[in-house]
Amino acid sequence: MSSPRSTLFRLRRRSARAVSMPLRGRLALLAATTVALAVAACALACWFLVRAQLLGSLDDSLRDTSVSPGTVVDRVQSGQCTPPDRPAPNPFGATVQVVDTSGSSCVIVGRKLDVTDADVRVAERGRRESLHTARATNGTEYRVRTTPVAGTNLAVSVARPMAEIDESLRNLALILSLVGGAGVLGAAGAGVALARAGLRPVDRLTEAVEHIARTEDLAVRIPTDGHDEIARLSRSFNAMTEALASSRELQQQLIADAGHELRTPLTSLRTNIDLLVRSEETGRALPEEDRRELLTSVQAQMAELADLIGDLQELSRPQAAPEAEGSVQEPGAPARTEVVGLHEIAQRAVERVRPRGPRLTLTTDLAPWYVRAEPAALERSVVNLLDNAIKFSPEGGTVHTRLRDGVLTVRDQGPGVPADELPHVFDRFWRSPSARSLPGSGLGLSIVARTVRQSGGEVRLQQPADGGPGTEAVLRLPGAPTPPPTGAPG
Repeated sequence: MSSPRSTLFRLRRRSARAVSMPLRGRLALLAATTVALAVAACALACWFLVRAQLLGSLDDSLRDTSVSPGTVVDRVQSGQCTPPDRPAPNPFGATVQVVDTSGSSCVIVGRKLDVTDADVRVAERGRRESLHTARATNGTEYRVRTTPVAGTNLAVSVARPMAEIDESLRNLALILSLVGGAGVLGAAGAGVALARAGLRPVDRLTEAVEHIARTEDLAVRIPTDGHDEIARLSRSFNAMTEALASSRELQQQLIADAGHELRTPLTSLRTNIDLLVRSEETGRALPEEDRRELLTSVQAQMAELADLIGDLQELSRPQAAPEAEGSVQEPGAPARTEVVGLHEIAQRAVERVRPRGPRLTLTTDLAPWYVRAEPAALERSVVNLLDNAIKFSPEGGTVHTRLRDGVLTVRDQGPGVPADELPHVFDRFWRSPSARSLPGSGLGLSIVARTVRQSGGEVRLQQPADGGPGTEAVLRLPGAPTPPPTGAPG
């Protein structure tokens, strides 16, 4: 007897072989197994139905066979029953046997049959008839019909050998086996053909995936015909490769733009540091005014590099996913969102940028408005909008910040943005040709757009509705003028 461990090992090996079988083979095996089960069920049903029909015909034949009660009594009384060891002549293969209430039997024609309780009950008049199967002394199986003999306590059993129908049933079983086997083989062949035809699009998809994995060529597209599951899978694959290609293109563009933006401050910084080092090495001191200008330039370029790196880190952060209740924030994960007052954030942002425009007037008109956002990122976005307004405002100008019904507007009095440049102001590293000489990396507004989009809002730059000078930044966030109750979902 095998142990449970060895049995489990064999099952694992069997399942491993099944998993390693190609999909075509599994489909063909599934089709063949399904057809085999269906054919086996039909064959068994057909065999049993035919057997029942043949037994019914044999029983009807036995009912049509009658034995005279007088003949039976005369034969029994005269002692003309055949001894069990010497069968009587039987030209028709039938058997006639007399049974009494004690279970004893007397063979008139044929071979002695086993006496059953049903035969005795018929002799006792407990049953009117008994139809059953019994065996003779030589092991032959007979179909037996037992009926009472009128006026006596005897019953007569008339039997015919089951060989009359067994041969027909054996022939039927052979025919059903041949037909079923042919059906299973045909189903297996059809399953292979259908699997090949049905999996041909999957083969194309597999070849495309292998080609992409081998060459990293994301321009591959799979033809999509129809509206079935394979066509949907092909369209999804094409959409995925298109998104990956777009992502790679944006990544390459980001690296190229970042390298271009870093090159200018690094070159200037290197030049200024080389001048300072050469002055120290040669012992020829620079004029004090020139030295201060170089150090001031170095500080400004270092600050510009730090801002650029900070902007790149902000853009490289993954978008925040919805939080599950009771979840714990992992270290380094994006900050969580919370309900904050947009008017408070705008006021803090104005105070932060006020020193950057000492010759400008910064005014505010902020009505309460509460939103769900990441506080630090939202404040940084408002600061970027104000920095952009300060950068382009003329000396002595005014930057006005207004908040009403969830709409925050920042308006300056600068030269404005041409209409053909407005669609590009939120692109990464994009800078207006007229602003190339001004400090900045071209990432500030891109960070604003990303943060606002993550908070479910929208932002745009537009020309003032009153037709006046300057540019108006409009930031819209969903929220409410009052904070939600404590404990309520935000």
